[in-house]
Amino acid sequence: MSIMVTGATGQLGSLIMEKLEKYVPASQVIACVRQPEKAVNFLEKGFEVRFGDYDQLDTLIEAFTGVTTLLLISSSHTDDKIRLQQHAQVIHAAKKANVKHLLYTGFAFPPKGPIPSYHVHLLTEQMILESGIDYTFLRNALYIDFVGVLGLKEAMESGELPTYPGNWQFNSVTREDLALATAKVLTTNGHMNQVYELAAPNVWDFNELVDVLSELSGKKITFRQDSSIQHWIYSFLAKIDTASTSKDLERLMERPVTTLRESIKPFV
Repeated sequence: MSIMVTGATGQLGSLIMEKLEKYVPASQVIACVRQPEKAVNFLEKGFEVRFGDYDQLDTLIEAFTGVTTLLLISSSHTDDKIRLQQHAQVIHAAKKANVKHLLYTGFAFPPKGPIPSYHVHLLTEQMILESGIDYTFLRNALYIDFVGVLGLKEAMESGELPTYPGNWQFNSVTREDLALATAKVLTTNGHMNQVYELAAPNVWDFNELVDVLSELSGKKITFRQDSSIQHWIYSFLAKIDTASTSKDLERLMERPVTTLRESIKPFV
């Protein structure tokens, strides 16, 4: 058995590689990277490193040869059309290389019904289904990182967190938790042709956030809704499902998700 992680030097990929060390010998894990010079630490740990570029089909076919289980971490390209093309290349290469199990990191709780033309993750899942390769869809919820643009440090200094009006609820998760769950799926049986919604089992809101900020700062923090706020984060949040919950993540990790308090510490 050989496990390959694409985008292995990225933020999520590197954490997954780190977790895999605990469950399987390094000799069974292959890092697929676009810049091998950034993967020297993997070689030092005994992992194999192969070059693969989402934009170059021949490199992908060569990289995937002999791979049993392939984790496709979704492209970070800012153009969705290019992202979808890149994913199509990976899937085609996986089919050519006779990969047995293809896992894909999509986004949690996609819209029901006909697939919107802009929804890269659902379109990628559809291509994987059509490929006939056994799959596992790892649908990741909103990264907790989004709090980094909310002005938490400023709120701890001023005593007030301004937010855009709305009944905001968040099922956010940490990359660490996602990496652990993904590593467990990659190294255990029973995940063929499954779909996992990797979200928190409970949501939090701005009331809870300011309570945690108050605890961390040692002074009372409140939040104030302000309709004059103009920030891209709120329009982004309004387009996705941040309120649905799932027990999949905790079940796969075999432990509770990281608390809100611990999750936001790196950002304050």
